Amino acid sequence: MGSRSRQRGFNFLWAIAAVAIMAIYLGRIGTIWTTEVRRENEHDLLVVGNAIRQAIKAYVDVDKDKRFPTRLHDLLSDPRVPYVRRFLRQAYVDPMTSGDWELIRGPHGELFGVYSRADGVPLKQDGFDDEYANFAHQQSYADWKFAHYPGGGGNVQR
Repeated sequence: MGSRSRQRGFNFLWAIAAVAIMAIYLGRIGTIWTTEVRRENEHDLLVVGNAIRQAIKAYVDVDKDKRFPTRLHDLLSDPRVPYVRRFLRQAYVDPMTSGDWELIRGPHGELFGVYSRADGVPLKQDGFDDEYANFAHQQSYADWKFAHYPGGGGNVQR
């Protein structure tokens, strides 16, 4: 009877060890998966933010007075012309928050650009295109500003 009791205890210890190893393994998978999702969202933030910045630039460039839009919707349907003219195909949400963008406004309410409201330090810290070199080593997604400023300035305010 004693050996059977010891064997049950030994099997119980093996079961506990197996559960602990599985918990550690699943925790690592969860961390890897979360990091991968953040990387994908960061990539989408760069793509969509750039599309909005380019749309603002195109909006300004086609206007002889170089007027800026006053809202993001103006990039979907230009209110300055009597026909449909689009600079963006759709209204993009912030990929990091799945919500609204924070807007970069000029002194008269004109729309210069957007940035994310997301918390956290970006995973990507270098390797940006020249146009976004100022994104390197930023400590917040809010520091990634996608803007076109008067005078043709890209992401660096003039």
